[in-house]
Amino acid sequence: MKVFFIGIGLIGGSMALEIKHKNPQAVCYGISRQDETLDRALALGLIDHKAVWEDLPQADLVFLSIPVDASVNALPRILDLIPDQSLVVDAGSTKQALCTAVAQHPKRRNYLAAHPIAGTEFSGPEAAFLGLFDQKTMIVCEVEKTAFKLQEKAMSLFTSWGMRIRYMDAAAHDKHIAYVSHLSHISSFMLGKTVIEKEKNESDIFDMAGSGFESTVRLAKSSPAMWTPIFDQNKQHVVAALEEYIANLEEFKSLLEASDRDAMYQQMSDTNKIKEILNGIPLNK
Repeated sequence: MKVFFIGIGLIGGSMALEIKHKNPQAVCYGISRQDETLDRALALGLIDHKAVWEDLPQADLVFLSIPVDASVNALPRILDLIPDQSLVVDAGSTKQALCTAVAQHPKRRNYLAAHPIAGTEFSGPEAAFLGLFDQKTMIVCEVEKTAFKLQEKAMSLFTSWGMRIRYMDAAAHDKHIAYVSHLSHISSFMLGKTVIEKEKNESDIFDMAGSGFESTVRLAKSSPAMWTPIFDQNKQHVVAALEEYIANLEEFKSLLEASDRDAMYQQMSDTNKIKEILNGIPLNK
């Protein structure tokens, strides 16, 4: 099996490690705009060979994990080049634009729109590790538009990596992910920005930063090159999420200004229910 990785950072590199671990006979190829990235991936054992776009007619399986704006342009070209029996899987954090871009492509059945809910704040080939996807969820969109045998091939791979499968409509995916992923990244970036700006005048502020601050701004270490196009491509839903978030911040600020301790307590107490949600306990229980 010849597996091509277009993008060989945290996600693509970790997928390559899973492929090589579970399918030792697989030969992994890397394609990147930067040859130095491929050199690092080779040295780390993520891929076996460098490749170029003209090699894609050899591919049995292609994983696409590059910034989402680049993916919209790359995906139709990949489908043009691959053989009729090949499968292309993307790992982008937005799905509707990609699905729309190839909706009328003659090889639409060869594409599976996927989003692994897995990652860290780190990027590049060195960030990849075996086990990233274990016990994580793989969101699959428009599965009915992918050829059934290719669906089976993909699901077999995902489950062998220890993943749970969840099926969603592409538009619903983009709406929901704006709240649970994109908004949290913006919050982290802006909290980090606020503190950095304050630190310019108060150099001791980071001496006071504890684990709570560190965990809250962890996502601010993420790649701006990856997240800027995600925010822009999902702008409609991200703006709506930000408006609701800002309204809640303004409300809490008003309660604080009014010293309304009971209302502040109640808002925080109500929000403690997030523990039940994250533990999988329905709120009506």
